[in-house]
Amino acid sequence: MASSSGARTPSRGMRADARRNYERVLGEARTAFGEHGTDASLEDVARRAGVGIGTLYRHFPTRQALMNAVFQDSLADLLDRSRELADSEQPCRALVAWLRALIAHAGEYRGLARALMSASHDASSALTQCSAGLRSAGELLLVRAQVSGSVRADTSIDDLMQLTNAIALAAEQTPDDPELADRLLTLTLTGLKAPQ
Repeated sequence: MASSSGARTPSRGMRADARRNYERVLGEARTAFGEHGTDASLEDVARRAGVGIGTLYRHFPTRQALMNAVFQDSLADLLDRSRELADSEQPCRALVAWLRALIAHAGEYRGLARALMSASHDASSALTQCSAGLRSAGELLLVRAQVSGSVRADTSIDDLMQLTNAIALAAEQTPDDPELADRLLTLTLTGLKAPQ
């Protein structure tokens, strides 16, 4: 069964050996992305999973499709977090907490922030497709903060998502400064505040 991301998802209809291959490739991709970043060799991922590169591409037709599958657990956690924050009595703090979670996600694997920024300009990318839910969740939090008068009305969720990726990318480039992402977010938030 194909998902909207272009990757096959394991289903009950998938043969047992195909399902095992899918899971092995996914597990090895998680490991490789963790060790080498999102530019890790897909040939190495296939080799470590004990399958040919053709099998990898049958399940994951593009690198972005594989990345999308690897990051689904993190994406689900971010969506859960947005639902928890949606009823907060302090909408601005809820938005900030969610932005911090986005930055942490984008910084989870070396190269992910750059890939997310690039994918935002390519509607056909699996990474763009997987961020649609995040965009909707973030927009809900943003609108609540705007309605409360805490955040400027001209702020868009697309701008905020690009900012979080840019902050994560800057932090990735400066690994010896673990506080950089939070400082940059704090500085950014000053510009988001609605004029009093």
